[in-house]
Amino acid sequence: MKDTIDRVIGVVDDQANIIACSELSKIGLTNEFISLENADSHDTFIRDGYTYKPFGQHIKPDYAVFVDGHDATARCVCILASVAFQEAKINYEEKHNKTILVKNIISDNILPGDIYVRAKELHFATDVPRAVLLIRQTERTDMAALEAISNMFPDRQKDFVLSINETDLVLIKELTGPADSNKEVYEIAEEIEKKLHDDLNLKCVIGIGTTAKHLRVLADKYKEAQVAIEVGKVFDT
Repeated sequence: MKDTIDRVIGVVDDQANIIACSELSKIGLTNEFISLENADSHDTFIRDGYTYKPFGQHIKPDYAVFVDGHDATARCVCILASVAFQEAKINYEEKHNKTILVKNIISDNILPGDIYVRAKELHFATDVPRAVLLIRQTERTDMAALEAISNMFPDRQKDFVLSINETDLVLIKELTGPADSNKEVYEIAEEIEKKLHDDLNLKCVIGIGTTAKHLRVLADKYKEAQVAIEVGKVFDT
């Protein structure tokens, strides 16, 4: 973009640190007048002679493009650049994010042969035991449940918490005990149920699939967890 745009252009993170810029001397600097931490929209804004356009996949922006100037051209360049950066970010994450690979596997959005290739690229262990738990919120739902469960399992390289829809969350948990032991999995389910009830006053049912001993069978174990919930309704009092 530096060779195309005759203005200073760059990107700041949510703490206003300049992480990329056409003027290399600016990289690493912090603009104390800009902070995306409390930003409540992704609309363009002007600060100190620069036009900013926040972008990211979350409600709170992750980054912002900035362009020198505050005219219509600066605003147009900002918006176009933010689209390009957002797409680049998504494409990179799809190639280098284990969570997206796991979600594609349980959703049957990836061919079995491609699982090995992607796992190798991501240095993802394929043959370790993993529990598959389907957490379904009942009575009422709360988006904070995703964050609450994610905080319980902070190792983002081994444990994955996925949002399937407004009621269902899935936990893929790497097991440390014997692969054929159910005790560890039951304890995890009890901890999750207690956490949601105590912190968010949420009720849930948890379906548990048999332990997945290979990455390629995660989809089958997820379907087992779905069946477990449906079968459990027979005993619902």
